[in-house]
Amino acid sequence: MKTVGYAAHSADSALVPYHFERRDLRANDVAIEILYSGVCHSDLHTVNGDWGPQPYPLVPGHEIVGVVKSVGADVKNYKVGDHVAVGCMVDSCQECDQCHHHEEQYCRNGMTGTYGAPDRQTGDITQGGYSKHIVVREEFVLRIPDNMDISKAAPILCAGITTFSPLRTWNVTKGTRVGVIGLGGLGHMAVKLAHAMGAEVTAISRSKNKEKEAIAMGAKGILASTDADAMAAAANAFDIIIDTVPVKHDVTMYAPLLDVDGTIVIVGQVGPLEEPLTLPLILGRRRIAGSLIGGIKETQEVLDFCAEHNVYPDCEMIKMEDINSAFERLAQGDLAHRFVIDMSSLSAE
Repeated sequence: MKTVGYAAHSADSALVPYHFERRDLRANDVAIEILYSGVCHSDLHTVNGDWGPQPYPLVPGHEIVGVVKSVGADVKNYKVGDHVAVGCMVDSCQECDQCHHHEEQYCRNGMTGTYGAPDRQTGDITQGGYSKHIVVREEFVLRIPDNMDISKAAPILCAGITTFSPLRTWNVTKGTRVGVIGLGGLGHMAVKLAHAMGAEVTAISRSKNKEKEAIAMGAKGILASTDADAMAAAANAFDIIIDTVPVKHDVTMYAPLLDVDGTIVIVGQVGPLEEPLTLPLILGRRRIAGSLIGGIKETQEVLDFCAEHNVYPDCEMIKMEDINSAFERLAQGDLAHRFVIDMSSLSAE
């Protein structure tokens, strides 16, 4: 299938139109016309080569919402015309214990990323959602609930599941005291999801500049990390802290905010942290953990949860040709919303 997208051709080049071929349908494949594609901070990191050399040319995008155009002979769960979604991975071995436990993101043989990864059968490099079409095996296609606003759904496929999964793993429920560090694409979804679960949510930021927005999202307010008195007064105030900061930073300052047996879960920074001090961890049996997106079953759960509770990311709709300026804005600061590309703005020619 001939298609077109926007690709980076090197770590220091702008994204430009790129014509390429999607694979012919295998028996268990679903061919999707992409309607909306979310813009994730990790797209910027990846195309910039921040996480190592990349197989350019590279079409980013792993927050994908579209409509089924055709299906392979063995596809059972989707038909032409269905609204569907694709997240951060498009394949896994399907045979290991983690895949059997619906945790494909931890596949013992390595999950296949939606872009920049070798196809398990052909070795061809996968290309992502900044394009008109995508072909994905049925097991990695997700159903969009009938009552969901598809124009706002795309960021749920990464920002949503990345924060939903640790909230579920650490059993957040009514009355759980949740702190969320950072109010960007991940952080604002963490606040909204935790609030919808009935938790008592506090945003943690360097200043209170975004307090009005945080309260509108469901937080009771902002704890300013630069206010030493406020930080001291908040000792032992949280059961779990979701840390969405996407750069190297010091987690030690946040550890005393946890109650005994509390956990800081890293979901933002992929790479080094400042060297932590163990004393606040030892004194409170506190933990620093990490979490990677979620499995396909859990990603379907977050889509259904968001539809049921009317939880949506704050989105700024852009045209495909605006992607480079959006990347520049993303690089300048952690925006308190997500960019979503309206893929109708990309000509199929």
